[in-house]
Amino acid sequence: MKACFLLLTLIFSFHFCHPQENMKQHDSTAIFILDKMSDNIGNLESVTFNLNNSVDELNYKGDIVTQFSSSIITFSGPDKLLIRTEGTKGKVGYWYDGTYLSFYNYDENNYVTLETLETTIEMIDEMHHDFDFDFPAADFFYPSLTDDMIEQFNIISFLGKKVIHDEECYHIMASNEKLNVQLWISNESFLLPKHFIVIYKEKSNIQYESTFSNWSINPIIPESAFSFLPPPTARLISILKKP
Repeated sequence: MKACFLLLTLIFSFHFCHPQENMKQHDSTAIFILDKMSDNIGNLESVTFNLNNSVDELNYKGDIVTQFSSSIITFSGPDKLLIRTEGTKGKVGYWYDGTYLSFYNYDENNYVTLETLETTIEMIDEMHHDFDFDFPAADFFYPSLTDDMIEQFNIISFLGKKVIHDEECYHIMASNEKLNVQLWISNESFLLPKHFIVIYKEKSNIQYESTFSNWSINPIIPESAFSFLPPPTARLISILKKP
């Protein structure tokens, strides 16, 4: 990965926040931990991990409905990505081989293959902008995560060490007028993310919550794993870019 990832799914919706510069309070310990986490992730050659998500949504009545999903996510080098996600909204997969991104809907048995840009950074940015594709927990792999948080959050605090899911973690909170974000970063040699919660203050305090597990650091992954081979009965479809 080598600090080449954009991997920004806008989970934190950074670009919709406008903090007031004169009210910022940024704890140096929290910033140091965020920087170390980003540096460690950026120096990985490859990684595989599991991610469990819960996402609140408002239905047509204004009630909060929570959706759940679990994903297996693999990155390799600057231009390889594999994601399989299964949950209450169905089962889907993404394959990116450095030239093409393929999206497969297991439930509908259809797929689309799109020619895209040459790095994972550019691909994720392009696919989110053009087609609203979301890539789970990509924010943590974005090389300028710390700088973006400094810019967009009025308060970044270190809340001490906490045990979560039987693992000691550094607890960091960031907030502005629209968002409250809490991060738990594992107190181990690689300082990898363990858990996070995003609370949307202006949307009835709905939450986005994720837990990371089963990290495999620098595994050897064959390039063929990132090439999509559609099932014989799968239907090729086309999709339109957003206006």
